[in-house]
Amino acid sequence: MANHKSALKRHEQSLKRAARNRSVRSRVKNAIKGVRTALQANNQELAAQALLRATSIIDRASTKGVVHWKNAARKVSRLAKAVNAATAAVKTPPQE
Repeated sequence: MANHKSALKRHEQSLKRAARNRSVRSRVKNAIKGVRTALQANNQELAAQALLRATSIIDRASTKGVVHWKNAARKVSRLAKAVNAATAAVKTPPQE
């Protein structure tokens, strides 16, 4: 454990920051899970709404520095790709 007053303060700050980052990462995971669940239930409207919410949450986490901006872009891109593919599959008439 740290002995200097400044080192003790830095340790407390790091614990607070870690807790804050943990909650933001948890929100990101839950948002992604919401999109995936809507896709599995074949609910395109709910998936599109969940995608908008998830994109906002992921971008906010990226802005705060909790996740890297390229990681955030990759997550958003993969979710959008999945939602678009599901929507296109529903709209496309079956081939005969």
